[in-house]
This record gives sequence, structure tokens and C-alpha cells, in this order.
Amino acid sequence: MKSKKYLDELTYEIIGSAIEVHKFMGRGLLESVYHQCLKEELLHRKINFLTEMKIPVLYKGKTLDIDFRCDLFVENCIVV
Repeated sequence: MKSKKYLDELTYEIIGSAIEVHKFMGRGLLESVYHQCLKEELLHRKINFLTEMKIPVLYKGKTLDIDFRCDLFVENCIVV
């Protein structure tokens, strides 16, 4: 389990990354553009993440034929 301090610092870095992307790229672009830029910013900051991660949907104990998709799963603990 990650400490609150670690999660707070990581959250600060993620938000800082998003702000940096927005300041550099400006507003009004497609989500896909911001997504790619944010991935680059996280890599630049040496923050590990998975992208477009599939999460199975369970209903009453049964796995359905559909998945949730997580845009970014950062350091195995924060969903963005």
C-alpha cells in the first residue's frame, strides 16, 4: 500500500504535467492530442504509466463481453 505522502506527491506531479501540457499546447484541441502530450510529459518526468488499459466488467459474478478502458493508470495506483 502506498503512503498518503507518496500519493499526494504523485498527484501533484500528474496535475503539474497536465498544467504544463495545457500551458504549452493551449486550449481547444482534441482529447487525443492532449492524451499524447500528457504521455510525453509523464515520460519526461520519468513517471511510469499504462495507457488504454482494459478493465473487465463484472456483473453478479459474471465477466461481461465488454471492458472499461482506463486512459492512464499511473504508477499502478492512480487512474487518470
